[in-house]
Amino acid sequence: MDPTPSLFAQILFVIAAVVTVVSAAIVVFSGRILHSAFALLFTFCGVAALYVFLFADFLAVTQILIYVGGILILIIFGLLLTQRVMDLRFIDQSHQRIGSVLLAAVFAAALIAVVVGTPWRIASQSDAPTVEIIGVSMLTQYLVPFEMASMLLLVALIGAVWLARPRRGYHE
Repeated sequence: MDPTPSLFAQILFVIAAVVTVVSAAIVVFSGRILHSAFALLFTFCGVAALYVFLFADFLAVTQILIYVGGILILIIFGLLLTQRVMDLRFIDQSHQRIGSVLLAAVFAAALIAVVVGTPWRIASQSDAPTVEIIGVSMLTQYLVPFEMASMLLLVALIGAVWLARPRRGYHE
């Protein structure tokens, strides 16, 4: 079997990559937070499509279910249900441009150095489902980082509950 993808697959990959990058740019550069949230929808779907091209079917479905179906819907509902949606066009952000451009340039240079310096290999599509591979890896090789991430999320949840609790003697 020829490992070179078909022309149709290459076109679909380019479309998914362009949609992901353009919608991510809209998320970053949009002046309205609601437009950014809806552009985030296309970014998450584009990333899921890229997971499909990497033969990571489990990650693609997880991306759709967790990020699009859960987190993004919560963000959009939170924006739509709040009384006052802040418009970012009226906030003066001119003092942050130089630092952000410098930080972005350093990040881009580091990313380019990693991409150029990495010996990429083309992996063939395996017959084993990715769910099994991920499950075995999470419970053997990556067990300690997995448990540390769960503890970090637990601490963040406890901190959020502590910050959201009503204070004594505080009435609006």
